[in-house]
Amino acid sequence: MTTCSLCLQDGGEVLFRDQQLRVVLVDDAHYPGFCRVIWQAHVKEMTDLAPEARARLMAVLWEVEAALIESMAPDKVNLASLGNMTPHLHWHLIPRFVDDAHFPEAIWAPAQRPGVPPPARVALLPALRAAIVRRLASV
Repeated sequence: MTTCSLCLQDGGEVLFRDQQLRVVLVDDAHYPGFCRVIWQAHVKEMTDLAPEARARLMAVLWEVEAALIESMAPDKVNLASLGNMTPHLHWHLIPRFVDDAHFPEAIWAPAQRPGVPPPARVALLPALRAAIVRRLASV
């Protein structure tokens, strides 16, 4: 599909890629650690995938979530699969902290407070990268 942004570009820093999917770290200054798991083929819905492919996608999601928890210790991890603007199967994994700009609301809601993540949180990104690579080596 020539107009799909997730078909045309990676969508972030690629941390893992195989024939089926890729995991990217999104460059979001307000939400360090924001990751996406993107299905490589252009499909819109989870039910477009065979059961085995759905199971693999979910296994990768769980490993990325575990890597976020392990390396960043967020107060919560948000998982979302929207695709309203980009109808290409992908999941958002967003580490949330009580001091982030939107907490407890979704990051797409109006900001609750100014939110600049502390430098110590940004400093956790190398550990997150390593945790994702390590966890996905066996999935």
